[in-house]
Amino acid sequence: MTQENVNRVLLVAAENDALQGAKVGGMADVIRDLPPALAQCGVIADVAMPNYGFLAAHYHAKHYANITLNFAGATHYVKVFCMPRPTSKSDVLAINGVSDTNMLPEQMQSNPSMVYLFDHPLFNHHGQVYCNGAHDRPFADDATKFALFSLSVATCLIDHILPRYTVLHLHDWHAAMVAMLRQCVDDFSSLKELTCVYTIHNLALQGIRPFNGDESSFAAWFPQFVNQLKPIAKLSIFDPRYGNCINPMRMGIVLSDRVHLVSPTYAQEVLLPSDHAKGFFGGEGLEADLLAKAEQQKLIGIINGCMYSDIEQAEQAGIERYAAFLVMAQNALLKWQAKVSEVSAIDNIALCRLSQLNTRLLTLSLANTMNSDNAKTPFLLTSVGRLTEQKVLILLQPCVDVHGHQQVSTVLDALLDTLKSEQPDGVLMLLGSGDLHIARQLQGVAARHDNLVFMHGYDEALSEELYRIGDLFLMPSSFEPCGISQMLAMRAGQPCLVHAVGGLKDTIIDNVSGWSFSGASLSEQGTALVARFKQILALYQTEQWQHVAQNASKQRFTWDNVAKEYKDKLYC
Repeated sequence: MTQENVNRVLLVAAENDALQGAKVGGMADVIRDLPPALAQCGVIADVAMPNYGFLAAHYHAKHYANITLNFAGATHYVKVFCMPRPTSKSDVLAINGVSDTNMLPEQMQSNPSMVYLFDHPLFNHHGQVYCNGAHDRPFADDATKFALFSLSVATCLIDHILPRYTVLHLHDWHAAMVAMLRQCVDDFSSLKELTCVYTIHNLALQGIRPFNGDESSFAAWFPQFVNQLKPIAKLSIFDPRYGNCINPMRMGIVLSDRVHLVSPTYAQEVLLPSDHAKGFFGGEGLEADLLAKAEQQKLIGIINGCMYSDIEQAEQAGIERYAAFLVMAQNALLKWQAKVSEVSAIDNIALCRLSQLNTRLLTLSLANTMNSDNAKTPFLLTSVGRLTEQKVLILLQPCVDVHGHQQVSTVLDALLDTLKSEQPDGVLMLLGSGDLHIARQLQGVAARHDNLVFMHGYDEALSEELYRIGDLFLMPSSFEPCGISQMLAMRAGQPCLVHAVGGLKDTIIDNVSGWSFSGASLSEQGTALVARFKQILALYQTEQWQHVAQNASKQRFTWDNVAKEYKDKLYC
């Protein structure tokens, strides 16, 4: 295939796990894994993202261009850095692959998979990807940041500062304003020559802000465009529920040529209105726009992929490896303390529980006088994920007894009681950072149950070990567009118990490669989870359990297959 026949795609996104410190959620995994997979299909995929104040310096990226913008009624200067996509996050000298600092866009065309980093003070927030905005002004700082980022990317494209592309692929609300500029502002109409694809990773986060009346509003960001917007703007930029608010997620849906959902089941769920009281998360107010796109056959569901090379399969860990994991967990908790002035109650409870587990493990080891390494280890239930309502809503629901009466305890309490009854030495290891209110609720549960270790933070090595040594992975998300945690657990041979929604339903076959539960309301979902968990524990160490675990380890959701679907269904 000649260079002229190779399609080139620009992925515009907020996250990228190919770079150290640029990951928050599953979007980062996609932006990391998609470019090399597309390259196998003859498609070169570059990435445009904010620099966040540290990426370019860390990777010794080359200063590529300067752009001048009119933003928020003032002149702003944005620097653009570039580098080849690093082969690993530790490849800090990846830029050595670019020999000429002053290459023209045409010369960049011959370099595979470049990363363009946009640098401006508004993009910097103490080395973090997102800001923790005030509750009374949600998305305020981030929306301003990504409005300027979108304007920067669109300007570089129309001014031919970046290479020539055939496809513009925008990810989540952070990049959606590029689609708005392309369709609603005459200055950017040349972008219509590019096919515009919009991927929704999480429909619940939409970036809604006022149209005017706030420094973080459409009129404040783009005063020069307010009176020049094309008529389509009235049908695409405003939130359908809040009249004076813009909705970037809606912009991406309505103004892109194709909309991609990250699993086939989720692509169907979003066509229905949400009913949070019943535990159903669907279109989140945008179901009419999504349905219109589906009727035009421009809404496509494609499951994300997972990397499988050089993956260590799960094994009977033995007491020595289990003990080593407990030490690893303690060290991770201690490492987090270096960043704070006082030990939190949450971390203190976790350290105490880990110490108790060490003592119990020593007793168990001494009881096996012949060979402690082959001794049976305690049952390990694992869960890794962000602390959001999406992930834990079902777990923190009040329990319902056989008469339908709500109890003071939660579904998580009932789950831990069941674990204690069926596997007296068993433990749930829950790793995750996020919402502090949720963390404090989990703190209360952890204080009540000695078989819960709740570690409020994230450590990559610790999470990888949890995937490898756990017996059962728990993922009771209220909704899950795709999910990556279940794939990571399955590839290590750890079967999963999941809520049968979205990508979880598309990746796990009940009683074949894992187990699932469902319910028509939140209370039914909680009851079904506890009942299903008890049924599954009864199968532990049986032939049926081993069969399901083996099937889980054999499942393959490869990026090679996903990339082919992208090329055939999204980029065509």
